[in-house]
Amino acid sequence: MFAAVSDTAYDIVLVLHILCAIIGFGGVALAGIYDQQSRARGGSEGFAIFQANLLVTRVASYFIYAVFLLGILLVLLSDDVIGFGDTWIWLAIVIFVAAVGAVHALLFPRLKRVEGLLAGLLSAVPPAGAGGPPPQGAELARVGRQVGIISTALNLATLVILILMVTKPGIGG
Repeated sequence: MFAAVSDTAYDIVLVLHILCAIIGFGGVALAGIYDQQSRARGGSEGFAIFQANLLVTRVASYFIYAVFLLGILLVLLSDDVIGFGDTWIWLAIVIFVAAVGAVHALLFPRLKRVEGLLAGLLSAVPPAGAGGPPPQGAELARVGRQVGIISTALNLATLVILILMVTKPGIGG
């Protein structure tokens, strides 16, 4: 190896790993607040908040990917103090990969659907004499609930990974 746990190279990568975690996971952790504000304002103002939150989520995802890559680099730089066979490492990797899969397979498509529904609501002209909520409203509520459930599961996955990083079960095993 070209570094060890106490070397400057390792420390720099560790700082970058933590910084990317703060930016990435912090960027998505508060998405629910933006969602609440988007719903409260509604109309074009609410849609703008939704779109800004979606952009922040997409940018934050790149920092989250960097967390993973920098974590792998930390294991490689650790001079075998930390190994891929350590429970906390391989379990964090499994959870992370599953979470990223859920983001791409479940969350992002639903967010794109919400964006389309909101855009449709803004451009829709209700027919004369139409009463009641627009037809997109029910689907928007359904997809919104799904996004909430998926986001909660992803936040729990993040918490489990954080606990693994702090407690390091199975280190050296």
